[in-house]
Amino acid sequence: MPEWVVSSGMWKEIFALGVPLLEKILRPVVVYVFLVLVLRVFGKRELAQLNPFDLVVLLSLSNTVQNAIIGNDNSLTGGLVGAFTLLAVNYTVVRFLFRHRRLDQICEGRPSVLVEHGHIVKNALARELLTRSELMTVLHRQGFDGLHEVDRCVLEPGGTFYIQRKMPPQDKVQHEEIMSALGDLRARMDMLAQGQGPS
Repeated sequence: MPEWVVSSGMWKEIFALGVPLLEKILRPVVVYVFLVLVLRVFGKRELAQLNPFDLVVLLSLSNTVQNAIIGNDNSLTGGLVGAFTLLAVNYTVVRFLFRHRRLDQICEGRPSVLVEHGHIVKNALARELLTRSELMTVLHRQGFDGLHEVDRCVLEPGGTFYIQRKMPPQDKVQHEEIMSALGDLRARMDMLAQGQGPS
């Protein structure tokens, strides 16, 4: 068999779609909508990837839906059409939600306050299926030694944590500044009294 015939057959396998184009476009759209809804139902925990199990679920999820997206088509063209469709659907959804903020808030959900005024909100923790030890791991990753340093911790809809450090009361800060200044003044006066003069 001539070499050019083999190469033309190879090119046909690379570029010829194995399924109809409409099906190739429809599959990624359906999988995209399904994943968005499922991740919304199962909560922000999966997106936060708090432990190895969450990471395994996300990695397995992408592998599981791969065949649903590509179908019986391993062609390069089919892969490019599927990838383009996913990107186009995501771009369209993001633009639409950007223009309709109320709908965006409904789709994304609301932030969950996990710590308020230094105290754990147990109902919110249970609703997000978070344990106290997982919360403490999050705090340690962000540089907090413990709950005593945290005023507020919020799990955002996208799976990120916003943590606000406890700030001492303003009068306490001013008191410490005044005491520090008085300590410096006392040291200088002691040096003057000994005849050494300020350094």
